[in-house]
Amino acid sequence: MQFWEKTSAAPQRIGVVLFDGFSNHCLANTVEPMRAANMLSDRALYNWTYLSLDGQPVASSSGLSVAPHDRLDAARGDMLVVMPSYGFRDQGGWKTQAALRAAAQRFKSLCAMDTGSWLLAEAGLLDRYKATIHWEELTNFAERFPEVDSVRERFVIDNTRLTCSGAMAAFDLVLHLIGAHHGQALALEVAQLFMTRDSARAHSGGATPAGRIVNRALAVMQDHLEHPLPITEIARRAGVTQKTLEARMKADLGATPATVYRRQRLNLARKLAVDTDLSIAEITLRAGYRNPAAMTRAFKASFGAPPMSLRNAP
Repeated sequence: MQFWEKTSAAPQRIGVVLFDGFSNHCLANTVEPMRAANMLSDRALYNWTYLSLDGQPVASSSGLSVAPHDRLDAARGDMLVVMPSYGFRDQGGWKTQAALRAAAQRFKSLCAMDTGSWLLAEAGLLDRYKATIHWEELTNFAERFPEVDSVRERFVIDNTRLTCSGAMAAFDLVLHLIGAHHGQALALEVAQLFMTRDSARAHSGGATPAGRIVNRALAVMQDHLEHPLPITEIARRAGVTQKTLEARMKADLGATPATVYRRQRLNLARKLAVDTDLSIAEITLRAGYRNPAAMTRAFKASFGAPPMSLRNAP
């Protein structure tokens, strides 16, 4: 997929079934990256609904009450996210197991966040799958469910089963899914929106030597938005030739370094236009442009509107 090529696929339908004692942090790290992906792509890539077993409000571990959109037994979609946290051992039982088994027939995949793996395993929905859980529970989980291939990983994707170890890992998992479904460039922009400097979390190649080169180049770009560097210099600081950087960034992000660098600078311009009262002249300089007209043309080509129209939008 090319950098910022819009897909024509229908929005992915995500059901998030909450249990009393769920983690606010885990919930935010699950849905906020999807919301950001929708905003940055200017289309609905993800739709999500909050669910509970009985349709009644659910209280988080810190007392936040969430009124669900629907009962679990009335929902269907592409992925069901199972989200308990504290007190998960008391939330199993035959009713929960039956509800999750039935839901597995209506959702294409099942995703367990935090201690949700325990509930899926109790329902027999992780048998012969590789899975993880919050690491404080991993030993107990492995002993209790020997039919599950338990591993100590931040998150695990095994066919139609996704499991995640905790709130911070939930952000990583959703970023990974955004990159897999809609391109690594979008995942990178979501990560940058949330001030995630370690861009290895934003694209799947981050742990490989090639991915580390791209990450170093991205960090150099991010540190030099107001005073842009030549691509040759960025490549030098990343430890490779310009030709090598262009090939690796094209493979990882579907775009040349110049295109990615320009998008980073325009993202900064958009943020300044929306969140500050700076003039167009000042935004132009902060984003590494010397000519307001040139910046405005590039901005409109990327975002479909001039900067001030975003500031004045309701």
